[in-house]
Amino acid sequence: MTSIAPGPKRVRIVVGVDTHKHMHAAVAVDELGSRLGECHVRANREGYAQLEAWAVSLGRPMAFGVEGTASYGVGLASWLRRNGYRLVEVNRGDRRSRRMNGKTETLDAEAAARSVLSGESTAVPKSADGTAEMIRQIKIARDTARKGRTSAIVTLKAVIVTVPAELREQLEGMADKALIGRCSGLRPGPMDTPTASAKHTLRSLAKRWIALNAEIGDHDRILDELTRAHSPNLRDGFGIGADTAAEMLIVFGDNPDRIRSEAAFAKLCGACPIPASSGVTNRHRLSRGGHRHANAALYRAVIVRMRFHQPTIDYTRRVPCQVCCSVSGASCLRVGAWGCASRGRAQSRFSWGLTRLYSSM
Repeated sequence: MTSIAPGPKRVRIVVGVDTHKHMHAAVAVDELGSRLGECHVRANREGYAQLEAWAVSLGRPMAFGVEGTASYGVGLASWLRRNGYRLVEVNRGDRRSRRMNGKTETLDAEAAARSVLSGESTAVPKSADGTAEMIRQIKIARDTARKGRTSAIVTLKAVIVTVPAELREQLEGMADKALIGRCSGLRPGPMDTPTASAKHTLRSLAKRWIALNAEIGDHDRILDELTRAHSPNLRDGFGIGADTAAEMLIVFGDNPDRIRSEAAFAKLCGACPIPASSGVTNRHRLSRGGHRHANAALYRAVIVRMRFHQPTIDYTRRVPCQVCCSVSGASCLRVGAWGCASRGRAQSRFSWGLTRLYSSM
């Protein structure tokens, strides 16, 4: 009876990728931490296929650690996810390590691989292929339009201060809407006097404000439709409108299962108190990290609920606040709404409620 010799065992590897706009650098290490090689590919589908083939030629990939999965690495992340590979989001390395070891594309890629291999990086990136990604893109257009609209009205009022007196006296003291309507109807006439140029400038700014205001209205309607269709239970929550719901859905992404617990959601939103104890002093402080837009959206919803929602009013009166001694004002309201801290463990009951609303949609 003949025996068949077993084939060579394939090495398990981890690949780290430092992403850039036009080129990606990758470094592979085995499960013992030995560096196996490096690769540079173009940031397009052909380059992604080359990177995958190169990794498979070195061994069996356990995971890909990718920097910038929400920016320059979004295309590579989508490619790897569709091909069934485990994908890990890697943050930028610490500054002390970069000062000691230097910084190049390959060094960053190797640091990403070792971060995944050591278990330091475990975050699952957003899939960015569904309704949440659509909401994020519409939200970008809306926010930039709002900034432009604010800039237009502020600039218009600043210009009025310096226009000729006869025109300034006609426009002073008017409310914003009336001022926009009056300025949009100005007729400069021949461009031969400062008054004519001032009328032209004011009319241009007013028409810009009107156009941006109409654009914002279109974005708001789309966001309202998308958020209601994607998460009706979240929208039914008291004090949660389209803007707040959009921020929450953007934070969760199209694969909300990547947030493994309610505590992880609170941490992600910067809604959990952070221990700041030393010696016999036992206290907590507010988190300064997390997604600041999500934190602001939660704060707005909390303020509305604490003022107009009777169950929330009763809850804040019933639950003792153990950390308000170290904060004050609006910060105290936020900590109170989060549920504060109990025996050194961060609790975030309001964000828990939002999480449950989302998970039950």
